[in-house]
Amino acid sequence: MSPYEYAIIRAVPRVERGELINVGVVLYCQRLDFLAARTHLHENRLLALDPHADLDGIRAALKSWETTCAGGADGGAAREMKPGERFRWLVAPRSTILQAGPVHMGLAVDPCAELDRLVELLVR
Repeated sequence: MSPYEYAIIRAVPRVERGELINVGVVLYCQRLDFLAARTHLHENRLLALDPHADLDGIRAALKSWETTCAGGADGGAAREMKPGERFRWLVAPRSTILQAGPVHMGLAVDPCAELDRLVELLVR
């Protein structure tokens, strides 16, 4: 078993209202050098909070979280960061449409399978 850290990715379409839905999970396991994000956008839930939400923009932002976890294949700043640095950067507090919730810890044999389990439990 290896310790890991994770945070729920939340969409906050109107930051001033503070309403949110869970749209993904980012998981980091230092021991296994694993960092990944899995996302799932419930469009109807999001539109219930904000009928004018920019779905394409939110989808693109979610994709950027996954790209950042993978090492920033687009050549951005994440490319130079280690996985732990990328995780800390992603979960840092921010007041944008996508935000990370509090960081939690757990133990898992397979962090990839655990990430899938957490997405199913907390997002879908």
